[in-house]
Amino acid sequence: MTLNNKQKQYLKGLAHSLKPVVLLGQHGLTEGVLAEIELALNHHELIKVKVAAEDREVKTLIMDAIVRETNAIKVQTIGHVLTLYRASELKKITLPR
Repeated sequence: MTLNNKQKQYLKGLAHSLKPVVLLGQHGLTEGVLAEIELALNHHELIKVKVAAEDREVKTLIMDAIVRETNAIKVQTIGHVLTLYRASELKKITLPR
């Protein structure tokens, strides 16, 4: 699934007031963190993940791994915060056309 610009802008607007649901700490990306991201995506559809990595390249690699492993769509990245979207069976968020 891909999003067009209008849909991404809509999701960015919805995500603006959200706080990060999952925080990556010193242990980095573990199976437990991925499980928490999966649960949050299934429950909320649109979440923020804070990646506390000092090195920019490491941070980018971790964010790409999260997107790849969760099959979610990266809506945006601002600083250390990654915004993800993945539709669930309940379709809580209705995207514009």
